[in-house]
Amino acid sequence: MLEKQERKRYSRQILLPEMGLSGQEKLKAAKVLVVGAGGLGCPVLQYLAAAGVGAIGIVDDDLVDITNLHRQILYTSGDIGQNKALTAAEKLSALNPFVKITPYPVRLSEENAETILKNYDLIIDGSDNFITRYLVNDFCIKLGKPFVFGSILRFEGQVSVFNFQNGPTYRCLFPDFSEEDNCAEAGVIGILPGMIGTYMANEAIKVITGIGEPLSGKLLVINALTNTTSIFQFSRSVNAGAAANFQVQEPEPTPKPSVSEISWEAFESLQQAHPEKVELIDVREPHEFEADGFGGVNIPLSEIPDHLHSFAAGKTVIFYCNTGKRSLRAATLLVESGFEGQSFWGQNW
Repeated sequence: MLEKQERKRYSRQILLPEMGLSGQEKLKAAKVLVVGAGGLGCPVLQYLAAAGVGAIGIVDDDLVDITNLHRQILYTSGDIGQNKALTAAEKLSALNPFVKITPYPVRLSEENAETILKNYDLIIDGSDNFITRYLVNDFCIKLGKPFVFGSILRFEGQVSVFNFQNGPTYRCLFPDFSEEDNCAEAGVIGILPGMIGTYMANEAIKVITGIGEPLSGKLLVINALTNTTSIFQFSRSVNAGAAANFQVQEPEPTPKPSVSEISWEAFESLQQAHPEKVELIDVREPHEFEADGFGGVNIPLSEIPDHLHSFAAGKTVIFYCNTGKRSLRAATLLVESGFEGQSFWGQNW
């Protein structure tokens, strides 16, 4: 039963004929777990807490970083360095004291997933990697729980609802594990997580209250740059339940040419000993290089293929970026091209 203050708080929502008092009471009785309190998780959490979902769990072991703040607007500059799940729980409790918030400041894993997920009615996946998505999917199949999915990259976002009333699962749409770009490497427009996150929260409310038509068997794709939306339909696979006993099906590693990571100390020593033989290439975008470059030449990763044959034979070429992903790609491309010299990659110097 709703308290008097809750009826007043949710009055505009209760006025909706589709929702009514019974729908609001369903929200209060619901237990929702949000995996990831980042770009997607922030708007999902804010709107579900504001809407009156009775119990919300938050799984995230990450810390708030300054690069998060342009899109993860639940956090402020004063939260930098703090755990996201704990920080989000504190802020959401202030937003709505009628909601019980439970933070899990851990990374979701095969070892803890069932223990955490089994206590909730609906799972929302706001993670940013495929391994976690398959993990959530497979345990939702095993536990018989629906989950709302969202993803974002650059200007495009996707939303769907999986495992709802015997509907299609994540593996029905994406059968095989694959690598992906992420926001740290490819970028994302700051408002996109808000757009997609609110869609995800809306789908969660529809699933909980039984109103409307959830995106089960449908993938909604939104492009914020072109203002276009598309809906793709897909069906439940005959093997949809085959992954109920979870195992991470990572692809077999593709053999790569031999390239090595180099530390800042090793780079300095090498440069001091043989400066004429060392080439430092920063493969980040020009604005990143201008903001905190520390030397060398700036050649963005996308332009490396056009420069592969310009590196002098016998040189030691060292590629650099923030996370190591782009620099590793560049170093591998150089070795694959038949470069006669040494190719290294570095990160976070």
